[in-house]
Amino acid sequence: MFINSLKYEDVILCGHSLGGAVIQSYYFTYPSKVKALILVGTGGRLRVSPIILESLTSNYPEFLKALPSAAFYEKTSKEIIAAYINESSTISSDVTFQDFSICDKFDTLEKTSSINIPCLLIVGAEDKMTPVKYSDYFHKNIRINEYKIIQDAGHMVMLEKSDEFNNVIEDFIQKYF
Repeated sequence: MFINSLKYEDVILCGHSLGGAVIQSYYFTYPSKVKALILVGTGGRLRVSPIILESLTSNYPEFLKALPSAAFYEKTSKEIIAAYINESSTISSDVTFQDFSICDKFDTLEKTSSINIPCLLIVGAEDKMTPVKYSDYFHKNIRINEYKIIQDAGHMVMLEKSDEFNNVIEDFIQKYF
């Protein structure tokens, strides 16, 4: 793993959605090397609708067209959405399918309560892909946590409300470190 190859210790890891699954997996493998987790729009289980998986293999352009309604709050600026879709369209459907398939198989719910480092939980109030209930579960089952539900934001909370998102992270780091 990249972190190990650099010999980093005491890292603060931040992950969004599948990235949240990645950092949880890293923490459960190397708990002594992580001093905090920032879990953004993610969960301990990330099931994906079979309809989404099917659309990724059968009609990727249609998937990309439908993505904003699932990923963004309805009042998010068209410019933010267009930039995201433009960037997403550069990723092949095979890669996106693999990412969603990994999410669908991910499940660390039984380990969640063993997390014993500070965790910042951030979720958009209107997140349809990883609803607030996923972060609620973390909030109830992780002993040391700060929890922020950001209003008027969806799954792409870090793009939709970037200033507020960054301020929440800065406050968390100042409080614990």
